[in-house]
Amino acid sequence: MYNFIQKFHSGWAYLALLLLVITVVNSVIGMVSKKEFTAKDRKIALFGLIFAHVQLLVGLILYFVSPLGKDSLGQMSDATARLTSLEHPLINIIAIVLITIGWSKHKKSTTGESKFKTISIFYGLGLLLILARIPWHLWLNKM
Repeated sequence: MYNFIQKFHSGWAYLALLLLVITVVNSVIGMVSKKEFTAKDRKIALFGLIFAHVQLLVGLILYFVSPLGKDSLGQMSDATARLTSLEHPLINIIAIVLITIGWSKHKKSTTGESKFKTISIFYGLGLLLILARIPWHLWLNKM
């Protein structure tokens, strides 16, 4: 069960990151070109939100069934263990919170430009945080 969840978390990450990148690029283009915010733009942002939340949920399940989660307090001196057991989950929770705030705030905006700007900022910050705390050495070795 643990191995399946771990592989699913790693594989789903590609989709979640791709959708977040597409969302950020789409919103930056929309903001710069001052185009109207359409249903297509809303769906792109919504799918980015959904895929990020699924990734977080699977990651939390993985954290609590893995040996890393159970022994995390004793591993703070080891940088690799600290990244996977503390920094990665904590920073990614913060990133998903930012993405969720961006989704909520964009719904209250009245103009297309402000909707694109809100999504660009919050989803962009969330994406940067996620990219900063991915354990790249573990993830790329599995390829």
